[in-house]
Amino acid sequence: MKTRSTTRWGAALAATAALLLSACSLGGEETAADSSACPWEADESVDTTVRIGYQKIPNGDVVVKDQKILENCLPNATIEWSNFASGGDVIQAFGGGSLDIGLAGSSPSTRALSEPLNLPVSVIWIHDVIGSAESLVVQEGVATDIVGLKGKTIATPFGSTAHFSLLQAIADAGQDPTEYNLVNSEPEQIAPAWGRGDIDAAWIWDPTLSQLKDEGGEVILTSEDTAEAGKPTYDLAIADNAFIADNPKVLETWARAQDYAVTQIAEDPDKAAESVAVEVGVSTDEAKGLFDGFVFLTAEEQASADWLGGKLGENLFATAQFLLTQDGIAAVADASVYAAGVDAGPAEAAAAAQGD
Repeated sequence: MKTRSTTRWGAALAATAALLLSACSLGGEETAADSSACPWEADESVDTTVRIGYQKIPNGDVVVKDQKILENCLPNATIEWSNFASGGDVIQAFGGGSLDIGLAGSSPSTRALSEPLNLPVSVIWIHDVIGSAESLVVQEGVATDIVGLKGKTIATPFGSTAHFSLLQAIADAGQDPTEYNLVNSEPEQIAPAWGRGDIDAAWIWDPTLSQLKDEGGEVILTSEDTAEAGKPTYDLAIADNAFIADNPKVLETWARAQDYAVTQIAEDPDKAAESVAVEVGVSTDEAKGLFDGFVFLTAEEQASADWLGGKLGENLFATAQFLLTQDGIAAVADASVYAAGVDAGPAEAAAAAQGD
């Protein structure tokens, strides 16, 4: 089951320091769906602390957070949620040893496994396959294609999946990225810069993307386009390898919670949208519409050879090869490093537990 058809994606999809925390929650804030019940039998044996880094992206992770699924299913554990502006910040936090699980795009996750970082982390979940949710939006009348933006100022968070897609689009157009004025900007910096006219375009995600469109911006390319060209991007969950080894019950419950959220997006999108609205800062109707920019995968799908069970490692290796050409990493590791950096175990456990 997927929340929308992936037919048109075709073979492309088959194929501590500055944390910049904007919020930290132990579950005490007001939520859209605050239930005291775990969707399955809660595990009271776990009493560890779980440090989770999330981003304000309209996917299952914020549904899990808002509905307190982990807090309810691991009632004796301490769940700490910290908000990050981008995947680069999440990777930095892992480097400083301050996170156990965190959301990062496929590009920063690849950097984490590559030189010079070589972090002891593994990809354990695909939060979403990115489509039109990340797009290149330009000021009205500035350009109609990527070639027309030569010499113009384009903002994007460096090291993010949006940055990766932007560089790939430039390369696919046969252009030299040095002929573009690329500016490293976090999402909360892009909207004010757009309003001042300091930037001509941005490759960015929601809710900033929607804000720029509302202010007259025109989308000329999306990450769905680059995926169809053979360069898919993802929002991934990575986890510290020592934490994975020491906390199998936590990882199984975490993956079950994520799978529950994916199913809710598919079967009860109104309820899921209420949670996304609270966490992302949009209306419920807007939140529901944002789901269309992604493909969401169940635990069973994720555990298959097409995803965590095989091809994702190949995609990360291909991403590393491209990042090397753009000076995004110092060296590409052996393909076996990226294959070993994907752990399908939590998704397999969640899929096996579906009937419990």
